[in-house]
Formats: sequence, structure tokens, C-alpha cells
Amino acid sequence: MGQIIADLSAELATLFISILSALPAIVGYVAVILLCMLLVRVIRQRMQPTQDYTSLKTVTFGDESAVVSDKAASIISVVLIFVIWGAFTGTSWLPSLFHAPGPFLGQGTFTYTVEADDGTRDDATVTVVVHEAGAAPEAPEIAPGDGAAKDDVLVIQAYRSKLLTWDKNDEVNRKDNNARIVAVDGRPIDRDTDVDTGFARVALTDKGTLNVEPGKGWQMENIWLPAPDSVWSRLISVSRDGYQNVTLAEHLSYSLFRVIVGFVLGAAVGIPLGYAMGLSNWFRGWFDPIVEFMRPVPPLALIPLVIIWAGIGEQGKIILLFLAALWIMAIAARSGVSGVAISKVHAAYSLGASKAQIMRHVIVPNSLPEIFTGARVAMGVCWGTVVAAELVAAEKGVGKMIVAASKFQDTDIVLMGIILIGIIGFGIDVLMRWGEKWLVPWKGRV
Repeated sequence: MGQIIADLSAELATLFISILSALPAIVGYVAVILLCMLLVRVIRQRMQPTQDYTSLKTVTFGDESAVVSDKAASIISVVLIFVIWGAFTGTSWLPSLFHAPGPFLGQGTFTYTVEADDGTRDDATVTVVVHEAGAAPEAPEIAPGDGAAKDDVLVIQAYRSKLLTWDKNDEVNRKDNNARIVAVDGRPIDRDTDVDTGFARVALTDKGTLNVEPGKGWQMENIWLPAPDSVWSRLISVSRDGYQNVTLAEHLSYSLFRVIVGFVLGAAVGIPLGYAMGLSNWFRGWFDPIVEFMRPVPPLALIPLVIIWAGIGEQGKIILLFLAALWIMAIAARSGVSGVAISKVHAAYSLGASKAQIMRHVIVPNSLPEIFTGARVAMGVCWGTVVAAELVAAEKGVGKMIVAASKFQDTDIVLMGIILIGIIGFGIDVLMRWGEKWLVPWKGRV
């Protein structure tokens, strides 16, 4: 138990240090948000100098209809994200002025000092050639020199490091003369002390060789985060030629089909179940433990069980999406019914309405806003679940494309798939918002 507590404490300490290290970036991002908000506000005030009651906006807390999305803030936010993405990936879409410092490329030199067992020392110069990935430059020819330590050449790919076996061509070596490196560029070096040469970090390994690591700068390597233009070009090529003999349209259509079918089935069962739980004490008592038990269980945890029940075909994926939407829609419908003001029901009864009329004209209209909110949440959960479900034995789908690309380290395709998932999910949410405005125009007004 004590070891577990110690391990958890160490993890918490590491997490706290990571948060502190990211704090300056978070503060900088918040500062940019506030600065943009101030600039937009000043520009709008200059464009609309009149200050009267029509120019003032009153916000009522708790009233969703009083707060709307600021389009200028949305545009600036998206543009800023792409600028930051491009700046830290060196995209050609941005002028070099906006690029973060990139990795060192080109040629640099440093000098190391060798000390033999008898105390004699000699210097040698190492020429380091750093090249981009995919390039294969020829090592320059240099004279070895006249001393015991001979000059060397080292060719390294950017973002990588390489060991220098310095005594391979020297007259003194580690085995016969007990020779060792004691300084780099005139500065002492040992196993605990590295030397920064300006273009690279030079470290002494346990075996006495030198590890040369050229400067990486602030830009991300393409395998970790590809540039926006790289992702765009890959999107064009995959849209035209497909990926692994499957077109992009097929991948997207299969995922959308699974989501829509699973969501419709979940809503078809969940909404009547929620109404029953909201209108009947018996149904509420019967199904409430089941719903509340299944609600916190993530759909991904059900994947192994669904595979055992329904196999790895389409049925298993649709059943998983059905379960993902079922409980959310049931809770949304139950909350919608429970949230109907009792005064409206009493008013309808006083006017002679029957139970069927109350259900049709009071319960259903007043519960629809909650149901639509639950539908948006359920659709988002289904869209996220289908990607994970396709990671297991799927032949087509966005999730299948992403996992196949990750195996070959095609990060641009992985990122392309993630962006498509976000765009399609956002588009689905927008469509559901429009449908809600059309079907429930009274939301926020009654």
C-alpha cells in the first residue's frame, strides 16, 4: 500500500511539473484571446459610434437565447489555431517571418580534446553535416591532420542524433592507450556534463564515445505533426486515388451509415423509454437502476462483450452505437418530461383537455428541447464511438483508415482523418441545431 501511495505521489508530482511547464503557453494563449477581443471591441466601437439603448446588450444569466456565438471570435480562433499549427511545422502557407525556429540544417564544426594515458593531449575537428529527411548528402572530404587525433566527418539527419566513434581513425584509442575525451571546444566534458556547441549538443556516453545531437529548434518533426499543406495535399491525393484500395467517400459513407442507423435505433427505443420513466412511477422504478447503471459505462468498454455477442461484422458495430445512444436519449426524454411545468398541465386540465391531448400539446412540445439536446450529445458520442469500433476488424471506415495509417506512421493521413471526423461531427451538430430551430421554434420563449 505504501508503495502504491508513493507511486501515485510521484505521478502527481510529475503531472504538476508538466502543468507548470505548460503554464506560460497557456497564459500566452489566454493573453492572445483577450487582446483579440479588445481589438474587435475597439473596431466595433469605431464603426458604431452611437451609444444608445439599441446598441446595448443585456445578458440574462441562465437564458441560453440571450448569449449567441460571436462570429468574429470564431473566425479569429480558427485562424489563430492554423497560424500556430503552421508556425510550429514550417508550412509554406505562412511567410517565413511567422515560422518558429526550425532545426539546424547545414554544416557546423566542433573540436574535441583527447588525453592519452601518459597525459599528452591533442585536438581534432569534427565537421557535422545536418540534412533534411529524405536527402542523402555526400560527406565532404577533409584532411585527417598530423596529430594523434584525426579530424572526422559526421552526417546526421535533422531531429536525430548520432554517435561519433572518434578513435576509429586516431593514433590513440580507448583500448590500447586508455585515451579519453576531456574537453569539447575547450570546455570540460564528462558523463554528467554536456557541451553546447551552438548548433548541437555534444554528450559523452558511458563507453567514451560522443553523442552529437543537432539543435531541433521549436518546430515539430513531420512524423509527429505534419504541416497543414502536407495534410491538404494528402487529402487531395486520397480523395482522388483512395487509401488501401478504398476511396475516401467509401470510408466516410460507411462510418456515417453506422452512426445514423445506431443513433436512430437508440432514439427509437430510448425516447419512449424516457417518456415512460417520466410519466410512470412503476416504469421509473423498474428502469431507473438499469439506466443509471449503464449511463456511466463508456461504450468502448462494451466492445469486447459486443464482439462476443454479435461478432466483428456490421451487426456488432451497430449494436454498440445503439447502446451508446440508448441511455443518453432515455435520460434526455426523462428529463424533458420531468421538467414540464406542472402549472401548464393544470391549466390544460382546467380547460378540459384529456390525457392524450395533454401528452400531445403539453408534454411533447415542452420536452422536445431536452430531447434535442440529448440527441446532439448522443450523436457526438456515436460519432466518437464508431471510430473506435472500426479499429477492430473493420474493412472500411474512417477509424479503419486511421489505424491503418498509424501502423505505417503516415501521420498526415491520421491527422487528416481526425480533422475530417471533427468537421463532419461539427456539421452534424449544426444540422441538428437547424432542425431544432425548425421543429422547436418556441425553445427559450415559453
